[in-house]
Amino acid sequence: MELLGRYLDRSNSISSVTTQDVIKEENLRDDLKFYFMSPCEKYRARRHLPWKLGVQILKIVMITTQLILFGLNNQLVVSYKEENTMALKHLFLKDYSGVDEDDYSIAVYTQQDVKESLFYVMDQYSQLGRLSVGPISYAEDEDGQLLPLVICKEYYKRGSVEPSDEAYDIDSQLEEVCMSHDPTTADLWKTQNSSFFHLDFYRLVDIKITFQLKGINLQTVRSRELPDCYSFYVTITFDNQCHSGKVKIFLDIDSESSACRDWKISGTAQKNTHYLLVFDGFVILVCLTSAVLCTRSIVLAVGLLQRFSRFLHENYNRKVCEDDQSEFLNGWYVLVIVSDLLAIIGSILKMEIQAKSLTSYDVCSIFLGTSTLMVWVGVIRYLGYFQKYNVLILTMKAAFPKVLRFCCCAGMIYLGYTFCGWIVLGPYHEKFEGLSRVAECLFSLLNGDDMFTTFAQLKDKNTLVWVFSRAYLYSFISLFIYMVLSLFIALITDAYETIKNYQKEGFPLTDLHKFLREQKDVRVAEESSQTGVNVKYSVFCCCQRVPENDDVILIS
Repeated sequence: MELLGRYLDRSNSISSVTTQDVIKEENLRDDLKFYFMSPCEKYRARRHLPWKLGVQILKIVMITTQLILFGLNNQLVVSYKEENTMALKHLFLKDYSGVDEDDYSIAVYTQQDVKESLFYVMDQYSQLGRLSVGPISYAEDEDGQLLPLVICKEYYKRGSVEPSDEAYDIDSQLEEVCMSHDPTTADLWKTQNSSFFHLDFYRLVDIKITFQLKGINLQTVRSRELPDCYSFYVTITFDNQCHSGKVKIFLDIDSESSACRDWKISGTAQKNTHYLLVFDGFVILVCLTSAVLCTRSIVLAVGLLQRFSRFLHENYNRKVCEDDQSEFLNGWYVLVIVSDLLAIIGSILKMEIQAKSLTSYDVCSIFLGTSTLMVWVGVIRYLGYFQKYNVLILTMKAAFPKVLRFCCCAGMIYLGYTFCGWIVLGPYHEKFEGLSRVAECLFSLLNGDDMFTTFAQLKDKNTLVWVFSRAYLYSFISLFIYMVLSLFIALITDAYETIKNYQKEGFPLTDLHKFLREQKDVRVAEESSQTGVNVKYSVFCCCQRVPENDDVILIS
């Protein structure tokens, strides 16, 4: 009897341990299945409301609306700056045609033209209040005095040049002499500074004219926003560094906006600003909620991965394969979190701009634009639960490693052509003047753009360079369009065909897939496939889902 009692106790303990292991395994399986369900499946299974889906949809609408509102305002700012730049060029540059000749605004070729252009700037500056049709005027210092126009000429310290004798004597040290011009004493500047305008052109390097103007952007009133006050720092440069007989004239403007010190406006502009600030604050709150929910999902996925890893190790003495690990470490959540952070930073900058504390329109637009791009790219994840729309995601995922390796190899050839074209064709072709321009030109040729123009614009004064350019362009176009680009497309096509075959014949099962299908025999991942099997809970996106469920599968 005693032996029988011991045997029964031992059997009960073994049975109890086995039951606990089975319960633990089933709990893990249920948790994994629930984690990989779509929101509709989660709601049907446990009445779990799809909060994360609702937040994402709300965030898409709000961020897109915010971007549109900011973009319309930014267009007003950019157009105001560009139109002011064009207006100042017409005001201060003599005989300006309205179109820049190259990277400079205009060029002069005689000593008389240089002096007349120089005097023209000063005369126009003195009469600015009577000439300009826009709300622009002279800048003042803290004491209320008008800031003067400053002229500086830079020249070689000493030098003499005799081209007929092929002789020169130049001291390369540069000297700079400056004078100021007050618009209130415009009648005296020529008589008081006549020696300053005696120019030795063989020594002259450049002349720079700098002055500061003030303006108000009144057009923002139409969009129910407070106008900004602008400071324009204008620099007009007479460039004679080449000493080639051609003096290039540049007009550059740096602008800064700030809140006007004394303003009064009637209407709803101020109220509209408050509404926008409240809206931006709500966007930040929604993005924070989205980031917290996605971070929670990542933490939950890491916990499930650790539990599944322990289960495989304890029961089968195996590690989780990389494919199964990638199912837990969802890159879409990382994308959403990054887009949320960019949207939060952009919204804060936008609020500061609305409050007239910052003027970084370009920085803010980069943050908001990038976050909106990522948000809309994330929409692809929602479509990924439909088998018919999931091909793009799977093809990109399968082709990316091969395409990346292929691009590394092709990039070496591309860089070789870039450096070669820059050094040989740069002096003779405007599209090859800089490395960035060469890369852009070659990329255009790669896509079949501007082929005839690129061939035709090459100057044929140097026969050797002309012949080389033909060999260079023909070899690049033939190699990259007919071979490199074709192979690139072939890699993507091959990945697409592989995915299509998997969708028809079934994807290879991994340990995770087998475990979720309640298969106890977890041996080799490549031993079986999914052909002809209806899988209710999908892990590998939704490619394994039965077609009749496509209309209810959304997002996990």
